[in-house]
Amino acid sequence: MTDEQLHIPPRVTRVLMTEEAIYGLILVSGMIVVSDAAVGTSINALITVGITVLVFYAAHVYAGTLGRLAATDGQAGLRASLRASLHQSSGMLVASALPLLVLLLGATRVIEDNTANWIALILNTVMLGILGWIAVARWSTHWVPRILSAVITAAFGLILVALKVLIHH
Repeated sequence: MTDEQLHIPPRVTRVLMTEEAIYGLILVSGMIVVSDAAVGTSINALITVGITVLVFYAAHVYAGTLGRLAATDGQAGLRASLRASLHQSSGMLVASALPLLVLLLGATRVIEDNTANWIALILNTVMLGILGWIAVARWSTHWVPRILSAVITAAFGLILVALKVLIHH
């Protein structure tokens, strides 16, 4: 399946098919593991993950803006560099939206705390696998590289799931 077959709008696909989106999902998973080890509540995970994602996003935008200005000897202009960096980095925010929503459901007691944390981690792992699959499906019709890409990308999430299991058992 490709992003078109999954009915993902092209604009969303462009934002999610970035290293920032994949990095954002891995960051969110790591923060869930760390915050869960400290307190174990989804409200704590929601606050920790939300603030961390915003700080990393801001740092990424800042660094991207400076990098664009430096690469063009300032010719790109501050506004254009900032706008380009905001757009490039947006995948980090978009990718973190679903896991943050799951953590919010736990924080508001719609679902149990521990369950919300696990669902968010598993959701991240599945999303990583899907992004890995779609990325390769855009340039290859062969199943093997698609599956390998999905497995490798999802493995980053699986490693963090394993870390959560080790920390709590």
